[in-house]
Formats: sequence, C-alpha cells, structure tokens
Amino acid sequence: MKNKTGNTSQGEMEMKDSALFELFVSELRDIYWAEKHLVKNLPKMTKAATSDDLRMAFMEHLEKTEQQVERLEEIFQMLDKRAIGKRCEGIDGIVEEGKEKIEDTEEGSLTRDAGLISAGQKIEHYEIATYGTLKTLAAVLQLDDEIIDLLTESLEEEKSADMKLTEIAEGHVNEDASEEER
Repeated sequence: MKNKTGNTSQGEMEMKDSALFELFVSELRDIYWAEKHLVKNLPKMTKAATSDDLRMAFMEHLEKTEQQVERLEEIFQMLDKRAIGKRCEGIDGIVEEGKEKIEDTEEGSLTRDAGLISAGQKIEHYEIATYGTLKTLAAVLQLDDEIIDLLTESLEEEKSADMKLTEIAEGHVNEDASEEER
C-alpha cells in the first residue's frame, strides 16, 4: 500500500490499523485456505465425474483456482502480509458434502454428476460471495487499484464457472439423471 513515490501515506497507515482492514485480511486468509483446499480436492471431483463436459469443467476450474492462489499471494505481498490461510469451515463443509454425494451415488451415473454439480455450485457461490465482499472492502479501504483488479478477475472467473456448471446441468445432466433407476 505505497503511493507513487514509494511511501506509505498517513491515511493508508491508519487504514492498515483499522478493524475493517483486519477483517479484510481475515477474509483474504479464509479464501486463500479455501482455494488451496480446492486445489487438492478438485482432482477428486474430476475423477468422480461421469460426463466428459463436467470433467473438463472441473479440470479448467482447477487451472483457474491455481491462478487464483497466485493472485492471492500477490495481494498478500502488496499488503506486506504473509500469505497464510485460515481454515475455511464453509468450504471444508461443502467439500465434505461433495464427498458424501460421491459415496452415496452410483459410480458412472449422471445422478452422481448432478450431485457433483450441486457441490460445485455451492463452492462457486461461496467464492463469489467472498470475492465480492473482498472487492467491496478493498474499495472502501482505498487499497491499490491492482488489488481490486486482481479480486475482480477472480470474482469473474467464479461467476463464469458457476454459469458453466448451470449450462452442463440444464444441458443434459439433470434430465438424463432423472431417467436413471435407483
């Protein structure tokens, strides 16, 4: 948070000491942990998917998630903060729910894909909410425009991933799953 001359202004120093800034950093650590957790778990979701388009969507999102981790590390660096995560109970719970859907559905079924899409969209909605909040807080805190741009890029990727999952569900998975027997 340095100005064009490379110095930190008095107002920026006060913002760094504010409770709102600490909330921002806490939320940043939450989503950082969440994204790293997803990097470990998206391959499991990919492997469990039946349809090629869902597998491809998960693989593409894994690449985006890895880039989002890098962006978050860049933001931490810009803030002169260590890039450390704070356990995200929300994502952890949603991932566990996704694992249950895998265990509770038949391998190779589109019902399993419908469950994976459900879990995936819950993850996306959590990420959309978090990145949207972080972007708004960054603006209020008058953080560097580059931080806001990085958060916006991740936010837009999450919205796009959510839309892709909706397209897959509505395109064939849900309808085809409705025809499967128990």
